[in-house]
Amino acid sequence: MISHFLKLEWKQFFRSSSFGKSIGAKILIGFFAVYFILIFLGLGFGGFFALKEMYPEKDPLVLVNSFLLFAITGDLMFRYLMQKLPVMNIKPMLLLPIKKKTIVNYVLVKSSFSFFNIMSLFFYIPFSVVLIKEGYDTNGVLGWLFLMILLVQCINFLNFLVNKNNIAFGVMIAILLGGFLVQRYEIFNLAGYVGQGFDFIYQNPIYSLVSIIVLAVLYQLNYKQLRSQVYLDEAIATKVKEVNSSDLSWLNRFGDVAPFMKNDLRLITRNKRTKSSFFILIIGLFYGLFFYPQPVYADKEFFYAFIGVFSTGTFLINFGQFIPAWDSGYYNMLMSQNFKYERYLKSKFTLMSASVVILFVLGIPYVYFGWKILVVHFAAAIYNIGVNTHVIMYGGAFNRKKINLDEKAAFNYQGTGAVQWLIGIPLMILPMGIFALLNWLVNFEIAVIVLAGLGLIGLGFHKKLMMAITKKYVASKYKMIHSFKQEN
Repeated sequence: MISHFLKLEWKQFFRSSSFGKSIGAKILIGFFAVYFILIFLGLGFGGFFALKEMYPEKDPLVLVNSFLLFAITGDLMFRYLMQKLPVMNIKPMLLLPIKKKTIVNYVLVKSSFSFFNIMSLFFYIPFSVVLIKEGYDTNGVLGWLFLMILLVQCINFLNFLVNKNNIAFGVMIAILLGGFLVQRYEIFNLAGYVGQGFDFIYQNPIYSLVSIIVLAVLYQLNYKQLRSQVYLDEAIATKVKEVNSSDLSWLNRFGDVAPFMKNDLRLITRNKRTKSSFFILIIGLFYGLFFYPQPVYADKEFFYAFIGVFSTGTFLINFGQFIPAWDSGYYNMLMSQNFKYERYLKSKFTLMSASVVILFVLGIPYVYFGWKILVVHFAAAIYNIGVNTHVIMYGGAFNRKKINLDEKAAFNYQGTGAVQWLIGIPLMILPMGIFALLNWLVNFEIAVIVLAGLGLIGLGFHKKLMMAITKKYVASKYKMIHSFKQEN
């Protein structure tokens, strides 16, 4: 029966109507998969010697164990955003004499062989081989490796249990950020205490068998959850949810664009695709913490522009690149209403501009790493409002792909076309290139002034630019209506 399931999924993969359309995206994902595999292999084989050279007085295995807390929490967060349960089309199966437990077990076992589980093994297995070659106790290393392999599987099944729980995601972020801060400022060695537990497993490998019990419990919990849903009426039933209406009356101050802004905010907060994208705001806000604390970036002033544009423009880039595809489900109805198209686009511009201002204000604490960073972020915010908002809205006039709002954003290339890839050049690379060139040829102050000046020029020509963008959208309106009606 398992082999029969595999044959059906293989045929479904190649016979899918979207196979030919998404072959480019699959090749790109495959390229990134090979890239990450090579990185993990390099870390696995070379990590021991790199740590030995950087910290000659410390044991590399103890160092790795001391940071496994962050690795595990980060892995769980990554899976929360990226991983989906590898389901199969079970509706036809429910009409056939196939045991439901067979279907559920197949789905769960299949998830154990996902790329997310295999990828980390490209680090743990080579690292263990190096440890044994360097004279570490073989039984201890194998017990440690056995624990890590089962721990990866535990994270896999734990992710499926907490996947729909936003509170769980918040707890993971708090652990990761809080642990990093207390470790960075030496308040409390949280990672060290957790690392001692993994050191204990190396010294007493027999205790690694405890992870089998944990894995069995998590598997059983997932089995019960899925088993309760494998019914035909559950599969075909339409879920009815009571939507809590938010009080958005404060948006009335924006005048005739307020109704569109309210619709956008409701769309963001009520749909899975937009809610998943909304979490990227947190990553964008704290993006600078990955670079600014590192001494190697202290004199890389040209890099400040890239971080500034990305940090203050996270929402602009993530939300703006799919205008008007966010409304593709009801775009033909929207276009039949009696309103000026300019109001529709103006609401998008206002929402994106407001997000830039909010993200800049929230990022003001970056001044802790130097006043130049804050100045560049301010110039980048002006550039985002004056230039990038217009660029990304103009690019939206070429969007022709429908978006399903019920699917997650991570690793979801639905609605993504050549426009989304090409538009990254003027959005990110151009301002960074201009800033870097002027900073190298003239000085830092001139580079900042020019970057902010370009944004101010864009604001000065805002009305004319919006008229040209509106004209382009109106000319493309019927092509968009036709395209959005097509099934992906």
